[in-house]
Amino acid sequence: MRALTGLVVAMALVPCAAGAQNTVPAANGPITFTPLQHATVQVEWNGKVIQVDPAQGDASKAKPGDLVLVTDIHGDHLNPEMLAKVRKSGAPVVMPEAVRTQAGDKIPAPVEVLANGQKKDVAGVSVEAVPMYNLTRGPAAGQLFHTKGRGNGYILTLGGKRVYFAGDTECTPEMKALKNIDVAFIPMNLPYTMPPSEAADCVKAFKPAVVYPYHFQGQKPEEFKQALQGSGVDVRLLNWYPAAPAGRGN
Repeated sequence: MRALTGLVVAMALVPCAAGAQNTVPAANGPITFTPLQHATVQVEWNGKVIQVDPAQGDASKAKPGDLVLVTDIHGDHLNPEMLAKVRKSGAPVVMPEAVRTQAGDKIPAPVEVLANGQKKDVAGVSVEAVPMYNLTRGPAAGQLFHTKGRGNGYILTLGGKRVYFAGDTECTPEMKALKNIDVAFIPMNLPYTMPPSEAADCVKAFKPAVVYPYHFQGQKPEEFKQALQGSGVDVRLLNWYPAAPAGRGN
């Protein structure tokens, strides 16, 4: 019996293959999430393709996006060359002002700039910008890797489901206060965001139905899953690093 119990625990910690683990039921059809690499996610629902932070991974495996979201200015989130490869002609790109300033004319119109707390329907999708920032971690005393107001996390409403992409952030009061989140993508890499234990504590505060650890280069998402055992949150591990990373994430 002890050996069987150990086998069950080990199986629970094996990263999930594609299939049911990367889909969530919703009105007008399921939502499908395809991890490309690190923080780069493809979302499909009801005939729409949404590309989130198309910056890393094999662009040839991505579908042309009807909508593109960019969270921050760092190179593992903002890559104008890759973005152009996965964007349909005329598809809008949602970004914070800091991204527009940094990208300049490398990302042509149409562009929708959202500040923290703003909400807008873009390409038929409700998009809400959520603050993402560091509380304590930074490159030097008095500095933070991500300052409040510069970047956006996003909540998308798809088929009645609220899907949250946290971006680069620690466990902020705004994240802990989120309500009715059906799916959450949560980062956990040091020193830039938070370790798996902190990420798990934050998830316990706002209790999404399903959570995917992402942006975890150098960390162990299995620790995150273990920390949430018994919480009622469905933790799903996908393969975010199918090849050698293009560079250190931040």
